[in-house]
Formats: sequence, structure tokens, C-alpha cells
Amino acid sequence: MVELQLLVPEGLVEPASDALIDELGALSVSVEDADTGTAAEHALYGEPGLPAPVGAWQRSLVKALFGDESAASEAASVLLAQEWAAAVGLQSITELPEQDWVRLTQSQFDPVEITPDFWIVPSWHEPPAAARHLIQLDPGLAFGTGTHATTRMCLRWIARRSASRGASWRRVLDYGCGSGILAIGAARFGAEGIDAVDIDATAVQAALANARANGVAMRVASPDAVQGQYDLVLANILATPLKLLAPLLCSHVRPGGDFVLAGILERQARELQEAYAPWCTLEVSDRDEGWILMTARVGVA
Repeated sequence: MVELQLLVPEGLVEPASDALIDELGALSVSVEDADTGTAAEHALYGEPGLPAPVGAWQRSLVKALFGDESAASEAASVLLAQEWAAAVGLQSITELPEQDWVRLTQSQFDPVEITPDFWIVPSWHEPPAAARHLIQLDPGLAFGTGTHATTRMCLRWIARRSASRGASWRRVLDYGCGSGILAIGAARFGAEGIDAVDIDATAVQAALANARANGVAMRVASPDAVQGQYDLVLANILATPLKLLAPLLCSHVRPGGDFVLAGILERQARELQEAYAPWCTLEVSDRDEGWILMTARVGVA
């Protein structure tokens, strides 16, 4: 494996990265602050879970991986010959030592604790001794793996409320299910009749695969398959779509049912409460890393 490093000004990071991946055969591309560790280092700040205001640093180090040195050299030559790339500089072409990339990647992910006895465990890990309830889910492009605060809060709520409310969860809806992790979590605590829906067909396939891996029976489909009312409705999306979906989501919660919303920043609590006021009274039930969990018992004063 050979690494090509280029020094790229802010405005050219995106076109350079696109050219390396789409036209010049790079296996992967990463971008770093070229001034890391110096007085000129500059952090890119943004809201939790949202992109930073700018997409790159004033001086970015673009690193591209190639299968061999000739491919990296040719890519550098072609890119630097482009008129628009006059400000791009070649830093180095370096052969990387052989590594077990799969094992290296796996070593970065450990089991995630939701509660002391409820854990999310990658398939290559042994479950912790304290794990009475667990979900097997591998990190990656799986649309929700338990490492994000919003997912952890939803699962924590399910675990903590299951003793008093779980027996009533005869129908459950996970709206915008992603990996299906919330639906699987509800099943782990006794929920039945679970529907998990998402507008993304790839997420639907991921949720189906994860349900099979965890031995969970649930229906996974697109949102237009949702019918009737549910005892528990979960929606971990973002504040803007949650506001737009307020009438629809509330119509699917049976009177007295549990309603759980996530993907909401602390500063957005009031606007969500106002959006849902005609149907229920949302309360903040948990906080984690700048995010909040909002819940309600629909039709209960």
C-alpha cells in the first residue's frame, strides 16, 4: 500500500479529493489539518452531529491510498498537471508497512455500555460478564451502531422503562429505523409486534440483516407500510423532520402509549414542544453530549 500526500488549499480540497477517488484510482482519501501541532492549528467546529461551517482547513493535507507506487505517482502527475490544481503541492509518496487492516479497524471498537447489564457488542468481541441483555451489531456504515448519544439515550430509556411499561408494548414502531437497533433493543426487553421502517432501502436491508443476526422477529419496510396505532413509537431522526412529522407520528400512538423522540439538540427543546403541543406534552427525559431525549405519554394528562 502506498500513500500519496498533497498540500491543498481550502477551496481545492473537494475537487482534488473527488478527482483522486473518481478519476485517478485512489482506494481511499482522508483530509487533515496541515498545521496540526503548530501555532497555526485551527479546529473546525459545528453543532453536534452536523457538518462544520467549512469543509476543510486553509491548508489541508490530503492523503490518498494506492495499491502500488506507480499508481500513486501517475495519479500525482495527472492531478498536478491540471490547470485548476496549480496551487496543489506534492508532499510525499510513501510505501506503508503491511498491516492487518481488518484487525486494526476492529481494535478501534469496543462493546458499548447502555446500562450496567445492557450492552452493544461487535461480533468479534466476547460479551462482558455483566451483559444480561445484548445486541450484536458491528460498527460501520450501518445507520446507527449505538456509539451516538441519541441512540444510547433511546436504548437507555427502553431498558429503564421496560420493567414498568414493557408488558404493554404489544405493538412497537421504530420510525426511521436505520440499522434497526432501537427495534432490536425493544425486542430484547419483551416488546412484540415490531415494525421498523425507513425511507432508505439500504437501511431496510441493514435492519433486516441485523434482526436476523440477533434472532429478532420484526417487520422491516418503507414508511408507507405503517398502519394503525402502536403502544410504543420510537423516532430517532433530527429536529426538522420530527417537526414536520408531528401529526403523522402522533396519529400512530395509541391513547396512553409511549412516545420517544431523539435527534434533538438541547436548544431545540422548546420548538419541539410547541410543534407537538396539539397532541401531547413532550418532556426532556435525558441529556447526553448536547443532545436530548424527549418523551410523552400520548393522551395522558
